[in-house]
Amino acid sequence: MSAVPEIASFLAFLSKERNDSPHTVKAYGRDLADFVAFCGRYYGGRWSWAGVDRQAIRAWLGAQQQRGLAKRSAARALSALRTFYRFLNATHGVEVNPAKAARTPKLERKLPVYLDRVEIDLLFHEAERRAAAGGFREARDLAMLELFYSTGIRLGELAGSNEQDVDLVSDQLKVRGKGRKERIVPVGRHAGRALRRYYRLRDAVLAATGQERRAVFVSGRGKRLTPRSVQLAIKRLLGGLVGRGPGGSGAAGNLHVHSLRHSFATHLLDAGADLRAVQELLGHASLSTTQVYTHTSVQRLKQVYHQAHPRA
Repeated sequence: MSAVPEIASFLAFLSKERNDSPHTVKAYGRDLADFVAFCGRYYGGRWSWAGVDRQAIRAWLGAQQQRGLAKRSAARALSALRTFYRFLNATHGVEVNPAKAARTPKLERKLPVYLDRVEIDLLFHEAERRAAAGGFREARDLAMLELFYSTGIRLGELAGSNEQDVDLVSDQLKVRGKGRKERIVPVGRHAGRALRRYYRLRDAVLAATGQERRAVFVSGRGKRLTPRSVQLAIKRLLGGLVGRGPGGSGAAGNLHVHSLRHSFATHLLDAGADLRAVQELLGHASLSTTQVYTHTSVQRLKQVYHQAHPRA
């Protein structure tokens, strides 16, 4: 927590009221601490939140650029400051928001890294082979892989899922997303089958360790898997993809858990799914966030066109 009382209260608000991820809370805390240190140098002594002007914000952003801070990090820092000033307005009556008028650094929008259909088939073939030859861990990893690709949920959403959230009778999953927003997503038959097999092995682990049946995905000691443990498990499976197919983007080393979410969205749109339906499934607040996947689909269509059309 920050030593500055207002910042400490703000970070507690982000964590407990807005339910932001620990990563976001930590990053915002770093950004605001950097701003406080800068203001101490810029004003050369005493200063107040209400007394900060736009020139100070510009100077801070300029100092970040001189330090070589990435544009994406600078944009996040400015967003943190804007959000903080809105918090000060609501809780401390600070009427100004000098960060509001500052221009956000223009970001290059990168296309998401995803797996093509051939890679998906190879990935699941290998995961199923490991699950058939292995035990609890391999069955669990296959179930996580299936659930990621079947639903498009985020890492934190999967790690935080509880048994009561999964309905294998109706083949659906209740997801608690960003800002405590809940949504219902369908679970495919392959994912349902993998989950049922994993549950049988998990229940034996829980019985042996005396842990309660709450978390969907647990370790060999019966405790809920951390997001980091989920990342490592999926990374082991993705590491088996040495080559890249014709439709994917990036290199095998760039694949990570979020690539499964990107693949989920890209493959749905490639197959003609409605953009707003995909937005709902992903839990995006804005349609513009989902639209990045249409660029990926168009890029793929252009590639197919140039390969197949005789006069392309």
